Amino acid sequence: MTELEEIKNRLKEKKASLVVAYEDGTIKDYYQSRIMDLVSILKQDENALKNSKIADKVVGKVASSIMVEAGVKEIYAETLSEMAIPVLENANRAYSFGKLVPYIKNNDQTGMCPMETKFQEEKEPRKIYREIICK
Repeated sequence: MTELEEIKNRLKEKKASLVVAYEDGTIKDYYQSRIMDLVSILKQDENALKNSKIADKVVGKVASSIMVEAGVKEIYAETLSEMAIPVLENANRAYSFGKLVPYIKNNDQTGMCPMETKFQEEKEPRKIYREIICK
C-alpha cells in the first residue's frame, strides 16, 4: 500500500477531516471543519507541510491554494471543487479525488462557500495564502 492509499484509508476509517503524511514519515489525523486544520498547522509552522501528502474530505480553490503555497506534494480529496483544478495543475501538483463538484457549498447547502465566493476571481494562490495564513 502506498503512503497516499494509507492516508486515504485513514481519512475514511477515522472519520477525520484531514490526514497529513509529513515529510519525516509521521502521519497525523485532524478533525476541525473547513480549512481550520490547515490554518492551525501553518500558523504554528509555515514549513510544516512542505513535501507532505494530504488526504482531505473537501478541497476547494482556497484549500488548494493554501496547500500549493505550503508546499504539499500530493493531494487526495474525497470531494474536489472544479475551481481547485487550475490551482493544482498550474502548480504541477499530483491530485486525485473521489467526487468532483462545480464548487464547495456553504454549511446550509444553499449556495457557494463564503471563502470560495470571496476568492472566486483571484488568480494567484499566494494572495489567498497570505490573506488567510499571514493575518
